[in-house]
Amino acid sequence: MNRHHRARWPAMQRPGLWTSLGLAVAALAYVGLQAGGDALAAESHHANSAVPTPAQLAEGQRIFRFDTFGDEQKWTDQLRLHQVVEAAVDPLTALAVGLKVDADALPPGILGSVDLSDPATTVALLRLNAVVGLQATVDANNHITRLGVTCALCHSTVDDSVAPGIGRRLDGWANRDLDVGTIIALSPELTDAQRAVFRSWGPGKYDPRYNIDGLNTPLALPPIYGLAHVTNETYTADGPISYWNAYVAVTQMGGQGNFVDPRLGIAVHHDPDLVTPKLAPLLVYQKSLQAPKPAPGSYDAMAANRGRTVFARNCMGCHMGVSGTDNDRGVLHAPGETGMDGAYAARTVTGAYRTTPLRGLQYHAPYFHDGSAATLADVVRHYDSVRGLGLDARQQADLTEFLKTL
Repeated sequence: MNRHHRARWPAMQRPGLWTSLGLAVAALAYVGLQAGGDALAAESHHANSAVPTPAQLAEGQRIFRFDTFGDEQKWTDQLRLHQVVEAAVDPLTALAVGLKVDADALPPGILGSVDLSDPATTVALLRLNAVVGLQATVDANNHITRLGVTCALCHSTVDDSVAPGIGRRLDGWANRDLDVGTIIALSPELTDAQRAVFRSWGPGKYDPRYNIDGLNTPLALPPIYGLAHVTNETYTADGPISYWNAYVAVTQMGGQGNFVDPRLGIAVHHDPDLVTPKLAPLLVYQKSLQAPKPAPGSYDAMAANRGRTVFARNCMGCHMGVSGTDNDRGVLHAPGETGMDGAYAARTVTGAYRTTPLRGLQYHAPYFHDGSAATLADVVRHYDSVRGLGLDARQQADLTEFLKTL
């Protein structure tokens, strides 16, 4: 990638033809550089705007779910994944790598009448616009001529109301089943070394810097719900949401748009710009996504009530406010301060990590930026050790139950 002039997708022998991390994770007030200036303008416009109208929300939802920003140039022209999907990816395989099917897009009774082991069924689902996060053009002979991805690929899932992986959309939820690396590794245009890197990520992870610096420290795909009252919306706060949306759309998804950040040495220009005009309505929709409430019976109420006191005494120095984070201060933490692996932070502008929002916490395991904590109990044990809290076994269990209530 030419990081100093007009950026291009790297040659196949270089470290990275990319996939979609889709949308969000950014924040911290912008530090004055002209990084993604158009994206920041979109953010400022939203901050000063009135309550969004139904039409604005509908447009933002359409962009989030269905707009590829012209990224077919990567997924079709470069990676040639349209050919792989048509020839070899049946619905059972698609579900196995974490792709989701929107039940609302299916005609009644179709699931009981189709062969789920036939790639032609996948093509039919794509024609129906039923595969979450994928957009395909299918010709009269049922051949896929164009294939692209949308923000929803990584940041939507389904409620499994029909079957595992098939149900109604849950926008803003991290698709922690999605094995992005395995999907991209299906491309015939990659080297064996590249495939090995992609396959090393595993479900629910993605590295949004690999095609920039050639290093490999994948992140857990984050949820993007509940961000309306959060200052640091991304793991390392390199910029606000629209900055990160532009970064992902252009440098990761392969969209045809503009993104400039001299701090990273990236300057991508495309005419026409298919990304920047969509950032403002996309942001409106993202900010509208509410964190899910805890499911009835998903926690021990008595233990959680005791855990509330443990939380207030030990955690509220950082986790405060309506989102359970330092939403008013925007504090960043050096990796050693919280016992985090600093490898990814070292590849970013800030070199630090945010305080994570806690709303909807029980719905997006594993935890921490790298998914290194499998359960909330693991999170509690980690901080008890790193911060020297001295919690006994009951206090740790009570705190774990309280976290499930958020």
